[in-house]
Amino acid sequence: LLVSKDLGKHLLEVEDLLQKHGLLEADISAQTERVEALNAAALKFSELEGYQPCDPQIVCNRVNHVQTCLEELGELAAKRRKELEDSRQLWTFFQEMEEAEVWIREKEKILTSKTCGRDLSSVLTLTTKHKSMLGELGNRRALLHQTMKKGEKILAKKRFNPGGIQEKMREVRLGWKKLEEVMGLHQQRLQEAFNFFQFSSEMDDLVAWLQDIYRIVSSDDFGHDDYSTQALLKKHRTVVEEVEKHRATVMALRKQLALLAPEHGQGVDVQIRVVEVEQLYGEVVEVAILRQQWLKDALAVYRMFSEVHACEVWVDEKEQWLEKMEVPEELDEAEVVQHRFESLDQEMNSVMGRILDVNQVVQQLVDGGHPSSEEVRSCQDHLNSRWNRVVELVEQKKNQLNSILKIQNYLLEC
Repeated sequence: LLVSKDLGKHLLEVEDLLQKHGLLEADISAQTERVEALNAAALKFSELEGYQPCDPQIVCNRVNHVQTCLEELGELAAKRRKELEDSRQLWTFFQEMEEAEVWIREKEKILTSKTCGRDLSSVLTLTTKHKSMLGELGNRRALLHQTMKKGEKILAKKRFNPGGIQEKMREVRLGWKKLEEVMGLHQQRLQEAFNFFQFSSEMDDLVAWLQDIYRIVSSDDFGHDDYSTQALLKKHRTVVEEVEKHRATVMALRKQLALLAPEHGQGVDVQIRVVEVEQLYGEVVEVAILRQQWLKDALAVYRMFSEVHACEVWVDEKEQWLEKMEVPEELDEAEVVQHRFESLDQEMNSVMGRILDVNQVVQQLVDGGHPSSEEVRSCQDHLNSRWNRVVELVEQKKNQLNSILKIQNYLLEC
């Protein structure tokens, strides 16, 4: 049993042989105690004085022979255990290598069959799973490194044919290298998919924002007076600033598209999407410019109406005063009225400047095709008519006053 060359053809068989060998060693150990007891009893016959039933030398020789046989048996048992343990190391190595190959093939199959997701959420989920697999890869790499060391130790002992061990190690190394390449490729594809869906998500957010802004800048609310229109114009300028801030983002879309993987960036749909975003941004800018001009025009109209109202209040006041005024015939009173007309001339010059400004604003609004052109023109005509009436009354009263002053001055000279 101890000189058997059967070292097992796989790990389970070696384990079985080691178990049997353990029983054999236990049997040898039990027999050793028995042999030692028998040898001790036999040696007593070699020490007898007087009558000796057997030649002491024969007894000693026989004891030595049995002891030598027992020692040889122990040496054979130790050698057999060493061989079986070496065999177990070899088959453990092969089993671990086979397990590594199975694991490599399983992961490679999973990686080659995996998709890269349909949207940003699924890509993030797959990325998390991939990171977990990278952790498994690291753990398995450490185990494989230990197994490779076992193989190198077995080769160093030169007990077994190195061909099969070296071939198995080469195959596993090649499989592992291929797995790492597949892992790297899958990670790259996940990153490319993430970049694409991230780009698509950001573009969707940009489109939603532009659509909201378009609704704001295309509003037909231009205020109902000077204050409300100023408030709307202030808000609109803030919106225009935000739109301008997004110009760089929109302009960078094509560069971002060019950085995507060809399978994503060269798709017709995404290219059309980018063009649509650019067009939508252009429309927003155009409508925003128009709304800003319309708000300015509305503000100009309300301010013009306010200015017209102020001028007309002044005109009403002066018109009533002039119509009720009677030019005095007394020199002292006439000179007082003359001084009042001098002050009135200064006021009229100031009001004339305001009316000229109103006329200029009206002309700009009419030339710009303002929707309230007719109303604005009518307001202008009414103001100018009232102004001309005041001018006529002033001239009329001045002429009367001048006539009276000439007469009074003539009488004084006489």
